[in-house]
Amino acid sequence: MTAETETPQSTGSCCSPTGSCHDGAADVQIASDSVTTVYQVKGMTCGHCEGAVSEEISEIAGVSSVKAVASTGRVTVESKAPLAEEAVRAAVDEAGYELVGQAV
Repeated sequence: MTAETETPQSTGSCCSPTGSCHDGAADVQIASDSVTTVYQVKGMTCGHCEGAVSEEISEIAGVSSVKAVASTGRVTVESKAPLAEEAVRAAVDEAGYELVGQAV
């Protein structure tokens, strides 16, 4: 003789009725249409420099994130579409530094 038992679904749990912790595409969205570009910037020496460059570049339309690293001179920019190098150069100039170009 086999006994069938029904497992009650608890309310307030992070898990879905299917037993998965993620039930739906809305839980985590990864933008597949973003563009990541790494630039080489000359003259950054400290955290203040990183902040100045990041702030200016982040004001360019379409930019979603900027990470500047003074020790390497690299600035990683995520945007909705490729950026015009002239716009990036103008932003870096405004911050007081020199855009060398895209990092290799």
